[in-house]
Amino acid sequence: MNIEIREVTNENRNQILNLSVNENQKSYIESVEECLKESMEYKNYKPVGLYKNSCLVGFAMYGFFPKEGENGRVWLDRLLIDKKYQGKGLGSEMLESLIKHLVKEYKCNELFLSLYENNKRALHLYKKFGFEFNGELDVNNEKVMVKHL
Repeated sequence: MNIEIREVTNENRNQILNLSVNENQKSYIESVEECLKESMEYKNYKPVGLYKNSCLVGFAMYGFFPKEGENGRVWLDRLLIDKKYQGKGLGSEMLESLIKHLVKEYKCNELFLSLYENNKRALHLYKKFGFEFNGELDVNNEKVMVKHL
């Protein structure tokens, strides 16, 4: 398995902008275009392309927010697998790689994310990887989950 997490650059930006989810998933996650705009406004965010065997299959956005919690928080803020690559186990592969990547980059002992609880597929995936609800809601009323490492 050759997984790569590559930052968004001028070379891959258009290809990354073409990623999208199925119609019934669009209410759960912002478009890649919205994510990239947000990452320009908030420099804490790092948008990345997710590649398997040099093929772009997904997108993620994460970052460290130093003013949250006692020691700051590392957020896996967005994760999507393009609709044509869904159902092949890539969500699990990419999440596993992202967790390792974030721990290495930030030397953190917790990871945070948020989701709408009715997003059953994402909820199942995150629970499988040890994320648990912590009782908080984010600014969009999504439930916050944490993984203790």
